[in-house]
Amino acid sequence: MLTRPLPATQEPLPVIGLGTYRGFDVAPADGNYRNLPAVLDALFDNSGSMIDSSPMYGRAEQTTGELLTARSVRASPFLATKVWTRGRAEGIAQMERSFQLLQTERIDLMQIHNLLDWQSHLPTLREWKRQGRIRYIGISHYTASAYTEVESLLRSEPLDFLQINYALDDRAVENRLLPLCQERGVAVICNRPFGGGGLLARLRSVPLPGWAQEVQASSWSQLALKFLVSHPAVTCVIPGTGNPRYMAENAGAGFGPLLDEAQRRALVGVVG
Repeated sequence: MLTRPLPATQEPLPVIGLGTYRGFDVAPADGNYRNLPAVLDALFDNSGSMIDSSPMYGRAEQTTGELLTARSVRASPFLATKVWTRGRAEGIAQMERSFQLLQTERIDLMQIHNLLDWQSHLPTLREWKRQGRIRYIGISHYTASAYTEVESLLRSEPLDFLQINYALDDRAVENRLLPLCQERGVAVICNRPFGGGGLLARLRSVPLPGWAQEVQASSWSQLALKFLVSHPAVTCVIPGTGNPRYMAENAGAGFGPLLDEAQRRALVGVVG
């Protein structure tokens, strides 16, 4: 799989990861839980590594920790999660709980979810990074209404990652945030890469462009992901799924040629 170097360290990160929202918010008694080991297999077998979660996602952290620990061959995922509460003490307690649920002694990326009380949490994250408990620090959001605050924080604080909404039909981050991340040396994770789900439904009846085979894309989901990965500011895309077949298909977008500008413009023209 194609990788992108993290601006902070030049560590290579595979461009397609896994989001655990909804898909991993299940208990062992749920029939869908049985599919999740194969989802992780599809990620790792295709050289993916990032798994993104949050306390906001119900049981997802616990499920992720259980499944990773149960693997006969322990994979080396790039674990990302978030702090999502108010107050320094509450933030520390929540993040300690994330370590327990994920069954790990080190978390690769800790993000301040939706910028909630970032002033309280950022000093803790900086200290934990210094101690080696976490490797990278980031912020996350998923709505355009927060972009002004996101931009202000990117300009005022040194950060390693921004996780933000970006999709073929949701391109507002291209105007200011993506160029700013390139300028500031901030890695970008794309959430909601299918526009919340409506994008693929709109494209279902549209034929793939004739050049899709040239970039080794066999579906609209792969083209939609390649569109994002083709932007030079984007480091990793994290489509969420609890379906092994979808995970394998998503991972396929990380292989083969990227889109050139003409192909990217053509896709924009399809969705308007």
